[in-house]
Amino acid sequence: MIVATTKTAGNARWVALVASERNADVDVLVVGAGLAGLHCATQLARSGRQVMLAERRSTLTGTVRTTGIFVRRTLEDFALPEEHLGPAIRRMVLYPPGLTGPVELTSDRDEYRVGDMGPLYVAAAQDAVRAGVDLRLATRFTGQREGVYLLEDAAGPLLVRARFVVGADGARSRVARELGLSRNRHLLVGAEEVFADRPDGSDPAFHCVIDPRLAPGYLAWVLRDGEHVHVGTAGHAHRFPKGLYSALRSFRERAPGLEGVERPDQVEKRAGPIPVGGVLPRIASPAGLLVGDAAGAVSPLTAGGLDPCLRLSGHAAEILDAALRSGRAAKLQAYDGRALRARFRKRLLLRKGLDGLRTPALASSAFTVLRTPPGQALARRILFGTGSFPLP
Repeated sequence: MIVATTKTAGNARWVALVASERNADVDVLVVGAGLAGLHCATQLARSGRQVMLAERRSTLTGTVRTTGIFVRRTLEDFALPEEHLGPAIRRMVLYPPGLTGPVELTSDRDEYRVGDMGPLYVAAAQDAVRAGVDLRLATRFTGQREGVYLLEDAAGPLLVRARFVVGADGARSRVARELGLSRNRHLLVGAEEVFADRPDGSDPAFHCVIDPRLAPGYLAWVLRDGEHVHVGTAGHAHRFPKGLYSALRSFRERAPGLEGVERPDQVEKRAGPIPVGGVLPRIASPAGLLVGDAAGAVSPLTAGGLDPCLRLSGHAAEILDAALRSGRAAKLQAYDGRALRARFRKRLLLRKGLDGLRTPALASSAFTVLRTPPGQALARRILFGTGSFPLP
């Protein structure tokens, strides 16, 4: 009886909502205004589609979860606002657990730049609005029923009828759950502190420490580009001996690259899950698709997600536009996670290798190989490579 009553009440509430005046009709509803959602929404709007973009945060400059590292291929292929990018980084230093005998790699090209992510989000949102996107901040996606999507904002429920929905709502995607699509199961957790740098004449550098006590299954890092300092760590949540934040504090006390750097009392703190299982197998249905972290579009090895999120969200926009143009939802079958996943086999194997470095002794022994010419060549290919996210 309780179940029947609850269902009846739910049906009655839904009927009342459908009949309410707060509703909208669009071609595509995009949920989540990170770079993936913003890029996908903007591309669709530029193709003449009616797009609503719902973001639960009230401001795009608030909570930032990513370090914001853009690799060379992304910088070459996408028009990112120069004023929101830090100085170029060419130098990478890899350290074993004892921090002695590091491996230093220097490129003759600009390999990385760190974005000032809050202003970058705002600039991308301004582009989206200029293209015609209906951007709704402080608006949560709460569910769907028969092609009608329920949002909640300060004024109450808002019903949106959309031909397709795009889940750009992060590693733990509500849209994926509602559409019955694949969901991320292999996650790291990461945390970092960010504060202003004081230039000391040294070249911008990326310092990475492979130590399973501080970063089980991944690495701890210090990134200094002369404008900002990033100090962070990430790994498997259940393998941190005393927890993520204890590991971050321990690392901060002895981290390389911070010599002479005074940490201020007030720092920006970032944290969040990082999917590292590769592109998920089922990322599309007749009702919509997933992009960015929601789709697992993150390198399984390096955990870099900004290049994949931009490339995959652009591909998604092309697929959706074709489906809308033809009136055939079957076009979304071309958005095939299994085909994309097959292109990650080598990176997934290397991910297993990194996961297997469970003791300081094993991590140190890996540096014996890394110090050899073939080992350094492999490291250069991974860290300074010319590849990008492998689209079809």
